[in-house]
Amino acid sequence: MQLLDGKKVSEDIKNEIAVEVQQMKSRGEKVPHLAAVLVGSNGASLTYVGSKVKSCEKVGFESTLVALPEDTTEDELLAKVKELNADPAIDGYIVQLPLPKHIDEQKILLAIDPDKDVDGFHPTNFGRMALEMETFLPATPYGIMELLERYKVETAGKNVVVIGRSHIVGRPMSILLSRKGYPGDATVTLTHSRTKNIEAITREADIIISALGVPHFLKADMVKEGVTVVDVGITRVADANVPRGYVIAGDVDFDEVSKKAAFITPVPGGVGPMTIAMLLKNTLLARSRKALKGE
Repeated sequence: MQLLDGKKVSEDIKNEIAVEVQQMKSRGEKVPHLAAVLVGSNGASLTYVGSKVKSCEKVGFESTLVALPEDTTEDELLAKVKELNADPAIDGYIVQLPLPKHIDEQKILLAIDPDKDVDGFHPTNFGRMALEMETFLPATPYGIMELLERYKVETAGKNVVVIGRSHIVGRPMSILLSRKGYPGDATVTLTHSRTKNIEAITREADIIISALGVPHFLKADMVKEGVTVVDVGITRVADANVPRGYVIAGDVDFDEVSKKAAFITPVPGGVGPMTIAMLLKNTLLARSRKALKGE
């Protein structure tokens, strides 16, 4: 069994980006500038955005954090999005999800300029991805593809089972792994809460990507020997035995499944760090595109 070490690979990617940024500086070029919009004080979102800001500093990006109160109206947030769209200093930005319940997430995501949508959530970018055109790939699926590639996990002709059909992970993963080229050329089955006999399907899988958000859902008797398992799940589970009162659990029963797996991601330290690294990669791409246009 080999760990797909997202922590290590993400550091490698950040170091590669840092070298590129240094070269841009030495040529007198503008360095990439990433902005993040955070509405409210969701604990997980605060941690995630904080990691993004630190990562920007590490690679030499400029970064801006736009922190808005919980009671920000939808119109106020739309005005801020419009402002970021028009700001030539900002190369790419993200609006951190989830948003407060009184704001329509879809309306906000649609308002983001696709050329600055480094999260890859805008329908324009999603459509370009489905058509195998250059675009911003959603950061988490992009990170998973990078992990598979860097560990040379074979995907061509393999049976891939994706568990979960969200627009953020499951659905884009199913598209990316079925595209032509490497990593891709796989036969993909997209499963979800209504799928019947899911155990029979996962037992046939060469690669399983689980993005369900149900702790320890995937058990050892649901996988075959030599499987590759990518665990996207990250759930806080109450645990009175640890000082902070909870542990982070993935979708996979790691202790048992790892005994049968050829490759497997840990939680934490697997997919999570890759998401931030690929967000930086998308921002570098956004800056490069603007430079080509002379902006």
